[in-house]
Amino acid sequence: MRRWLWPSLAAPGIAWLIALFLVPLYVVLAIAFGRVDPVFRTPLPEWNPAYWNGAQFGYVFRNLSLFGPAILRTFGYVLIASALCLLIAYPVAYYTARLAGRRRGVLLALLIAPFWISYMMRMLAWVNLLQNDGLVNRVLGTHVTWLSGNGYVVVLGLVYGYVPYAILPLYAGLDRIPAHAVEAARDLGASRAQTFWRVTLPLSRPALVASGLLTCLPMLGDYFTNDLLSASPQTSMVGNLINNAVLAPGQTGQAAAFVLLVLIVSIVPMLLYVRSTRDTEGVRS
Repeated sequence: MRRWLWPSLAAPGIAWLIALFLVPLYVVLAIAFGRVDPVFRTPLPEWNPAYWNGAQFGYVFRNLSLFGPAILRTFGYVLIASALCLLIAYPVAYYTARLAGRRRGVLLALLIAPFWISYMMRMLAWVNLLQNDGLVNRVLGTHVTWLSGNGYVVVLGLVYGYVPYAILPLYAGLDRIPAHAVEAARDLGASRAQTFWRVTLPLSRPALVASGLLTCLPMLGDYFTNDLLSASPQTSMVGNLINNAVLAPGQTGQAAAFVLLVLIVSIVPMLLYVRSTRDTEGVRS
């Protein structure tokens, strides 16, 4: 019974991963490496890996002049927005975890509150604020067209939408730092700044990496923010390319190729997180 206890408890999670991750991923692979109907130009999924080919990827790479700007723009937007999220989230998480005291519960409730509101509704609120006759222009006394293809507006929308995902992992990581480690540094003569740079920040590195993952990975496939805050080809991202390819007849194969490209790029930060976690566990042991 003990031999089968833990595998049986893990069985529902394994079944969930197989049904909702591995099977859909295999479908995407079958479409991305499948064939194209010569008459109707629609993708034909190839379920046998022995007959897979890279025609869809070849089309994408042959047309980098068309798709390349959106791909590079996505990386730029995601890097800038993720960095801004971490810069905003770390002080908030640090104060909540280490300095808030009795106000910690109230602050945590306020940090969790954005998850109770639909992402679409939060973005629509920004549309109302930034439209030509919106509150921002009325307060500033300007007539700036914020919603007409401005990349910085898209970046700010990404920051606003995903910064809660950065705060909570950082809070959890900072809250788990042993108080005696900080006290030992202070007893050895370190100042507050030295204690932060030499003790708190290194111990919170796994939380920083996890926070960066939870923000940058969803951003890589985000298309809704750009659609609402810009809706311009000048600010389109990979998510917009995927969405447009899915909606266009006969371009599902291109969408699958873009999805796999995003997946490959996403593996890199995941490996960095695993390495960071493994190194931290080695130091603790």
